[in-house]
Amino acid sequence: MSTPQPPMPQAAAPYAGYTSPIPVVRTHLGHALASEWTKIKSVRSTLWTLGVFVVLVIGIGLLAAVVVSNSSSELHGENPLSYGFFGLLLGCMCIITLGVLTTASEYGTGMIRTTMTACPSRGRVLAAKSIVFFTVAFVVTLVSSVFIAFVDASLLEGNGAKDPSAGEWLKGTVGVSLYIALLGLLSLIIGSIIRHSAGAITVMIGAVLAPLVIALFMFSQSLEDVRQKLFEYSIPNQLSVFYSNSLTDSGPSGWDPLWIIVGVTALAFAGAVALLEQRDV
Repeated sequence: MSTPQPPMPQAAAPYAGYTSPIPVVRTHLGHALASEWTKIKSVRSTLWTLGVFVVLVIGIGLLAAVVVSNSSSELHGENPLSYGFFGLLLGCMCIITLGVLTTASEYGTGMIRTTMTACPSRGRVLAAKSIVFFTVAFVVTLVSSVFIAFVDASLLEGNGAKDPSAGEWLKGTVGVSLYIALLGLLSLIIGSIIRHSAGAITVMIGAVLAPLVIALFMFSQSLEDVRQKLFEYSIPNQLSVFYSNSLTDSGPSGWDPLWIIVGVTALAFAGAVALLEQRDV
């Protein structure tokens, strides 16, 4: 009598696999821009720094114009837009701070690892941060500078101030806004290089104030040439050039400060991209 054979095992059905309902697309700069826009509009530091910036620019610019308009002194053909300089000089510290925080804060919290995982192209990440930040900084600065320029011009019209030409309006609004936005962009890049918020902010504030302060204490005649160059190329003097009120009779003039900051920022950006490709996050 034959022994019954056990049944043959059935062949396993082939695994069908899993198809994600989320479409897989090739990422590009637009995705990085959308991500960075979401970040910059979501954090409180953006609202606080830009809010303080607007208060400083409009408040100090308006205060300076009111004081002069209520005085009995005549302006003798001075540019009324130049009274916006004081608020913009202090306000640029807010733009510098926001620029540094846009990059350095991600290194402090560790969020940069998530960012680089989502977008492995590090140059693209830095480019997206730069474009979004520059656009925000430029628009806010332009709106503030245009507003205070019109207010100052109307307040000082009866004090002997001249009627600004089209070129002076362009430099005192668009030109100075581009310069401050680029100064903030340079701060963003320095934040990416140093990767420490406090350190990068200190470096940038030192870059703004140190040359002018050092020049003030250079009394030696042998250092007169160095002293003069520090005056000419200090950031406060470059800002004043946009209002035709340079602290010196030589040095940058016209649109020169804008080309200087463009060149410095471009070099810093190239260096930051090279470092990003070499260092771990």
